[in-house]
Amino acid sequence: MPIRYLIVDDEEPGRANLRLALADHSGWELVAECDGNGAARASLAQHEVDVIFLDVQMPGETGLVLARELSRLCEPPLIVFVTAYGAHAVDAFEVHALDYLLKPLDDARLAQAVERAAAMLRQRQREAYGAALRDHAEAGASPYPERIGVRSVGRIEQVIVDEILWMEAAGNYVELHLPARTVLHRITLNRLEALLDPACFLRVHRGAIVRRDQIASLVSGGEGSHKLMLRCGGVVPVSASYMAALKAALHA
Repeated sequence: MPIRYLIVDDEEPGRANLRLALADHSGWELVAECDGNGAARASLAQHEVDVIFLDVQMPGETGLVLARELSRLCEPPLIVFVTAYGAHAVDAFEVHALDYLLKPLDDARLAQAVERAAAMLRQRQREAYGAALRDHAEAGASPYPERIGVRSVGRIEQVIVDEILWMEAAGNYVELHLPARTVLHRITLNRLEALLDPACFLRVHRGAIVRRDQIASLVSGGEGSHKLMLRCGGVVPVSASYMAALKAALHA
């Protein structure tokens, strides 16, 4: 079965660029091009759609309005957000494992989004995707996410932020340390830190963030190095540049 997709963008050149780029991907079938949410709703009422390429910035109703509506469905179509938004908005997409394309379009990034969507459809992950989309749609009520959507081989797993004990950088990934296991999430530590509640989490090293209520004691090592002992048994390095904030937390 072909993957049926919808393009929603108020600008005709944007729709044309995406249509032409997707023509290179076999097995993808264009259902309709829509210049706004109204036309998209009409198309969705008439056709079954697997994936929507949705422009975020549109006059009147933004693409996020339509995404919020679709998030209430049990098994919504997958959405690839198309945006020129800045880094913070992109961070919000990544923390919930939602895919996005930045304008102007990059062919390699589009190919990655296409493969991710196809993998999720093969794994029948629409229900899990719906939960991730709802988390993103409802995030406006709180500046900090309650859950993190972790994508792995076409699947999405929801990780509750309150269960994260500490985090470590691992290249372009972050290791989320939970009570019984460690989960690898594709996002940088800097980008994830921008979305975390500073009242709950503290940066103690360029490669580590800890939950404040896990801070137990500070141990000195050789040559001026320090390590932080966590209540859960974890041991985390501490950088001198974060020492003052850590000492304040220890004496709070």
